[in-house]
Amino acid sequence: MKQLMLALSALAAAGTAAAQSSLTVFGVIDAGVSHYSTKSRSWGLTLPRQVTQSQTVLSNSGYNSSRLGFRGTEDLGGGLAASFWLEAPVANDTGGGIANFGRRSTVSLSGPFGELRLGRDYTPSFWNDGVFDPFGVNGVGTNLIAVVNSNLAAARALATGGPLNGGLSAGTDSYLRTSNAISYFLPPGLAGVYGQVQYALHENVDTSTVPGSPSKRGRYAGGRLGWTDGKADVALGYGESTLTSTFAGGEKIKSLNLGGSYDFGMVKVFGEWSRVRDVRDGAAFLAPRLADRYDGFMAGVNMPVGAGVIRASLARVNFKNGNGLPDSDASVNKLALGYVHHLSKRTALYATVTRIGIRNGHNNPTVMGVTPLVLSLPAILPQPAYISTGGMEPRSAVGYDFGIRHAF
Repeated sequence: MKQLMLALSALAAAGTAAAQSSLTVFGVIDAGVSHYSTKSRSWGLTLPRQVTQSQTVLSNSGYNSSRLGFRGTEDLGGGLAASFWLEAPVANDTGGGIANFGRRSTVSLSGPFGELRLGRDYTPSFWNDGVFDPFGVNGVGTNLIAVVNSNLAAARALATGGPLNGGLSAGTDSYLRTSNAISYFLPPGLAGVYGQVQYALHENVDTSTVPGSPSKRGRYAGGRLGWTDGKADVALGYGESTLTSTFAGGEKIKSLNLGGSYDFGMVKVFGEWSRVRDVRDGAAFLAPRLADRYDGFMAGVNMPVGAGVIRASLARVNFKNGNGLPDSDASVNKLALGYVHHLSKRTALYATVTRIGIRNGHNNPTVMGVTPLVLSLPAILPQPAYISTGGMEPRSAVGYDFGIRHAF
């Protein structure tokens, strides 16, 4: 009996191997020491005074996001292939277990027509923020445009019913990733042209007897179109994320960005322009339409030096308050400089330092929604930590990371 069971197990394994043309287990473990320091000015009923706050943590994902994943492809013949991809975040600094596959969870069918992909995935409007960032949207050097957009999404999620689409740490309200998505990707071989379109179902129940039903929160629609010849790369992205709010006409976050890069060999240059609008429609003339606007600009370089790479970026985001009141705008500037030293193809040491300056920080409502009277660093420090500055106006900040990354 035992021999029969062993034979059946071997046959089952052989059948699985024949059907599955590839199966890969992959991951990244990244750990480092991070330090954050902010200078704020208290405001309100007390006289202005400067307050300094700092925090030192053992962080993960300072260079690459820590993760564990499984992916596989089956060749169906005739140029068709079926694939799956399951990828989970890993909190290796605390030893936290894998709670979900919130980074990516998709199944797809591909062929000469392109690829049809179903499940949780990156949004098209996010890609330019990451692809054209010398720091790869990780650590204190993260693209300032991405930091502001992520904070805006988190703020609006808190203001409109709580976290959605993976929780605050994974991006909310479809900025970074979206759930329940149907995506189509153009096939390769189109003279360098690439692109995708995506639509995410909100999955709320529609009750015909309830006026204004259903809530459309969670719905996302967007696309991206680009061209590359290997050295040059340029892409345009757009996305609309629908939220529920107290505004009768609804609320949408609309993102438009254009990014590009060129590899000269001795140096690779990056650039991005972004415009994000938080549009809130009121009920007729009693609550007119409001549209806060965030205009972002970023330029950066990656410069290979021996076994390492020097990375640098300069970015600015201007906040235009939709209320139209005088002196109600704000701006943030960020300078980041880093170095990565590759010990091997899989292991690297890294260090990054950044400095940020803020003008009229009390006018930026990206944390508390439409109530900017209590802030907790709206747009100045990337994950993993934000330092509370309730009742104070942030003026400047510095931060650094140094650590090690191992990929497998």
